[in-house]
Amino acid sequence: MDQPDTAADGELLLPDTPPAPLGAPPGAVARWFDAAAEATAPTSDGSLAGDHAAAEAFRRLATAHNTRSAYRAAVRAWCAWCATHGRPALPAAPGDVAAFLAGERARGLAAPTLTLRRAALRYLHRAAGLAPPTDDPRVAETLAGIRRAAAAAGETPRKVAAATDAILRQLLAPIPDDLRGLRDRALLIVGFAGALRRAEIAAITVERLAPTERGLVLELPQTKGSQAEAVRVPLPYGTTELCPVRAIRAWRAAAGVEAGPLFRRIWTPPKARPGEPPSPPRVGTQPLSLQSVGDIVQARAAAAGFEPRAFGGHSLKRGALTTGMSRGAHPAQLRRLGRHKRFDTLGEYLEFGDLFEGHPLTGTL
Repeated sequence: MDQPDTAADGELLLPDTPPAPLGAPPGAVARWFDAAAEATAPTSDGSLAGDHAAAEAFRRLATAHNTRSAYRAAVRAWCAWCATHGRPALPAAPGDVAAFLAGERARGLAAPTLTLRRAALRYLHRAAGLAPPTDDPRVAETLAGIRRAAAAAGETPRKVAAATDAILRQLLAPIPDDLRGLRDRALLIVGFAGALRRAEIAAITVERLAPTERGLVLELPQTKGSQAEAVRVPLPYGTTELCPVRAIRAWRAAAGVEAGPLFRRIWTPPKARPGEPPSPPRVGTQPLSLQSVGDIVQARAAAAGFEPRAFGGHSLKRGALTTGMSRGAHPAQLRRLGRHKRFDTLGEYLEFGDLFEGHPLTGTL
């Protein structure tokens, strides 16, 4: 029976997975982590070594792709700091980690970014089979001090504006009925009707839109709040210009989208000869990127006369939940619409407007 290779100290070595470069130059650590953070579909040839490799691949898949990408960037920053100061990147000394976070703060990085960098260094050490230095009190207290200083300086996370039903209608009003207009109209309406994040909008495929008597049921194989189970999102028939079913139907008919990604890039071929009329736009085959979804929301906000930087990909989700709240929906219904596990998370998406409206002590004071 095949046996996995082992190092001299008995540590298991997985196939195609080099051992962690303990004490190696920071550049080598960064390259090792870039490879170690990759996650592909696991396979096994039935051997013990193959099963161990498959288990390692599943372990990596437990962390979302976007998170692993952010961790790689953070580890590269850490290794660059270590190279500059002549310090070992792996294993890291707790005092060095605290100094790294303090130095990054001095360079202007925000407290949430530094929290993510601490998490990345924890992930780096666990991937190498080492105890994380990030749990040391020096690291925790340094980060706590950074957060306190940031709060005292008035640094608060920027929340995008909520595209409520009234604002959404203003965004839709100037959109023409050309190919891009039909796509963007459907994207805005579907994102609002389903209270979707931009990643969820980009991931929609025709095959996961099931027609019913009352509308469409969108199946999302993965969401931020449900990594292991599919989520079903209702897109009901409407009686106004905000009907998501009609918006999808109009876009698909114009673009000829029969299968695959629903929202796609549209591009215009270059002119064959100077002076010729422009070629008609063409619809691509690949889904829109997350950045493109946010760019579309901002572009349509600008065209409607709003400040584009106030809007973003989350504006549609915030707008849907805020609209539901203003219409008197029960918090449990809002949590279900937003697919939040906790009510405190739901509260971050709501825009309450006038603080004095409906004050509990009105008529008493």
